[in-house]
Amino acid sequence: MQPPRAERRPQVLEAHGERREDPWFWLRERDDPAVIAYLEAENAYTEAVMAPTEPLQQRLYEEFLGRIKETDLSVPVERDGWYYYSRTEQGLQYPILCRKRGSLAAPEQIVLDQNALAADHDYHDLGCAVVSPDHRLLAWAEDTDGSETYRLHLRALDGGEAPALDIPGTAADVEWCADNRSFYYTVLDETRRPWQVRRRSLDGTDTVVFEEPDEAYFVSLGHSKDRQLLYISLGSNVTSEEYFLDAADPAAEPVLFAPRAHGVEYAIEHRDGDFWVLSNREAENFRLWRVAREHFRDPAAWREVVPHSERTKLEDFELFAGHLVLYLRDEGLLKIRITDLTTEQSHDIAFDEPVYATHGAENPNYHSRVLRFAYTSLVSPRRIYDYDMSSRERRLLKEQEVPGGYRAEDYESHRLWVRADDGAEVPISLVHRKGLALDGTHPCLLYGYGSYGISMDPGFSPTRLSLLDRGVVFAIAHVRGGGDLGEPWKNAGKLLAKQDSFTDFIRAAEGLIEQGYTRPERLAIMGGSAGGLLMGAVVNLRPELFRAVVAQVPFVDVLSTMQDPSLPLTVIEYDEWGNPAHPEYYRAIRAYSPYDNVRAQDYPHLLIVAGLNDPRVQYWEPAKWCAKLRALKTDDNVLILKTHMGQGHGGASGRYESLKELAFDYAFILDRLGVERPTTEQ
Repeated sequence: MQPPRAERRPQVLEAHGERREDPWFWLRERDDPAVIAYLEAENAYTEAVMAPTEPLQQRLYEEFLGRIKETDLSVPVERDGWYYYSRTEQGLQYPILCRKRGSLAAPEQIVLDQNALAADHDYHDLGCAVVSPDHRLLAWAEDTDGSETYRLHLRALDGGEAPALDIPGTAADVEWCADNRSFYYTVLDETRRPWQVRRRSLDGTDTVVFEEPDEAYFVSLGHSKDRQLLYISLGSNVTSEEYFLDAADPAAEPVLFAPRAHGVEYAIEHRDGDFWVLSNREAENFRLWRVAREHFRDPAAWREVVPHSERTKLEDFELFAGHLVLYLRDEGLLKIRITDLTTEQSHDIAFDEPVYATHGAENPNYHSRVLRFAYTSLVSPRRIYDYDMSSRERRLLKEQEVPGGYRAEDYESHRLWVRADDGAEVPISLVHRKGLALDGTHPCLLYGYGSYGISMDPGFSPTRLSLLDRGVVFAIAHVRGGGDLGEPWKNAGKLLAKQDSFTDFIRAAEGLIEQGYTRPERLAIMGGSAGGLLMGAVVNLRPELFRAVVAQVPFVDVLSTMQDPSLPLTVIEYDEWGNPAHPEYYRAIRAYSPYDNVRAQDYPHLLIVAGLNDPRVQYWEPAKWCAKLRALKTDDNVLILKTHMGQGHGGASGRYESLKELAFDYAFILDRLGVERPTTEQ
């Protein structure tokens, strides 16, 4: 079967004195039957190319199922005497939300069965499910095509009837008023940006409470842990603004906390009449302030609680009645610090492994002295702990069960550092089976992201064992642009410095080769979304360094997308990539945009994945990239494009279908690396 060839339809784009010809610009026209025909032809070709791997895909899928407890239960969370939890059942795609009253021995009530909701849909995402303060009503939102456009509904939980509600065009964001008879929700504009806040009463009254006209800001909702306040949060990539409302007053007007200032981010929380403010104002890695509620507009009344640190980023905080919890990032690792607000004594929760990830879990109870948190590492399955912040006693509530006899001692994880071309030290987290000989012979999968300050924290994956048990080394390159080493690391890999993300990844690959973990013909790489941009950029720069590439929903047509403010996310992302209306940003993006820099050269084996309904990376970006690669590349390596015709950015919604998609991706990698069976069977 011959690969499809997308028709060339010349389109000339002009900016800053440059004329660019884009023969595949027409693939944007979703209503053109030729576009769908091309995507379907690529899907048919992909299916034919991957047909010989179907036995491997099936084996991987069965291995995944064998390592997952299909019938399982989450750790219940207590709120006002109700215990809320979710459970899964073998054979069912989606979780079932449940609760019990008074004790865990009480009869179970099903709050929402997502399997029933999804019965008539190929795709189903439950965006939110929010219970009213009196626990009698449930507001929930669903997306049935992957577009991230939700419909909002109500359900009665007390045996009565809820008012009929079906509001389209919303975000998955709801906050109830304390009166239990009204709630706030957010509405999307034509670019699918949450821009408006409305208050809905059970009598059907719908009132606009807030609107944000600036396309660079997304609107979201929140609440204080003490339940006294509701928040309207506005955020761009580098700037934020907060409003608060009295949760007890359903007619409350939003009160601005502090006006936005470009480059200043802040978040607020309320405790005992005081506001606590996390902000990067004159503090790149953030600091924490405290101010009395009646004096919050007076800068002289603000008192610094946690000062700025050049080395450690203050990522987040939680306030309880008697304790302050800080979430810190130090040298790429997360730390949890507890402060007793009576004695003002502080301590850190201790962790033993050199590479790990931890974060706060669900902690809705303001008066609790127990912090619930999660812990994992590349070799340790996810654990949920309750931690008594006064006695410092740690209690394990649940450890992720891995059926089939998983032994953590059979594996080992490390953190390596490689020096970038400009002297920066780039961390790599990696895991492999114990006893690995550093002889350069091993297959390796290197993963990367490196944008928006998002950290790729090293956590456990039961499905990844199918790679490790086949002798594959798995590594994460924590490149600049991500948040792994704090805000300076994030800021050093964006805008005009974006190229450093790509050269960091290349140096990570070279470092793995130099230290004997792998060699180019056994090295595969993977990334999605902005990580797909990373994949596209590095294969243009150093195609000979990699054997195979999986680019999932890759953001590869950066220049054209950032020139089109009508698309979702474009305007809000000027602070990440730059606005190409300005010549310096045009030139910078033009220099790395993967689609614009494809040229006649050999490329690695490539699997490109797209979603037709993706609102974040439009389907035509990976489609155009594939078409241009087909036309220009000079090798005979495999190039396939798989477009999910009824899904969006995150792929399949059901857990079994998601596992099949992962088995497909892994089969592509293993087949290209010449690996099929676990090493124990060889």
